[in-house]
Amino acid sequence: MSDSDFRARAVLMGKGNRYEDMVPGRTFDHHWGRTITDGDNAAFTTQTLSFCPLYFNAPYAQSLGHPGTVVNPLLVFNLVFGLSVEDLSEGGGPFLGVDDCRFHKAVYPGDTLTARSTVEDARESRGQPGFGIVRWHTEGFNQHGDRVLEFRRTNLVRRRGGE
Repeated sequence: MSDSDFRARAVLMGKGNRYEDMVPGRTFDHHWGRTITDGDNAAFTTQTLSFCPLYFNAPYAQSLGHPGTVVNPLLVFNLVFGLSVEDLSEGGGPFLGVDDCRFHKAVYPGDTLTARSTVEDARESRGQPGFGIVRWHTEGFNQHGDRVLEFRRTNLVRRRGGE
C-alpha cells in the first residue's frame, strides 16, 4: 500500500470547539488532570533559568515551612493552561492574553492538577470575519479539590464555516 493510498482514505477530523459552542456561563471540566513529578519541576526550573531555591532545594524550602520543594508557579500555570487547550482553543484562533492571574496555594511534586473553565464573555470579532472573541475564567485544583490557581484568558475562536 503506498502513501498516496493512505492519504486518499484518510478523513480529516475537526478538533476543538467553535465560537458557537462558547455560550456565557458554560463550564468545561477539562480532562483527566496531570500529576507533577520532581523531574517535571527540576527540568522546567532549569530550562527557564528560575534560580529561586524554593523550586530545587528541599532543605531551603523546608526552612520556610514547606514539606519539600515547591513546584515552580510558572509550571503550574502552563500545566493548567495546557489542560484547557483541547476544549477551548484547539479549534484554532490566536491567543490574545491572560489577565488576573492569581496563585492561591503552593503545589508540590506528587500533586495532581485538574482544571475547569467557564465562558465569561463571547462576542463576534469586528475585525476578523469568521472569528469571535471569547474570554474564559480558568481555575486549577489539586487532588484535594483546593483551588491553586485562577486566571482569565482571551482568544479569537473560529466560527463554524469560518475556515
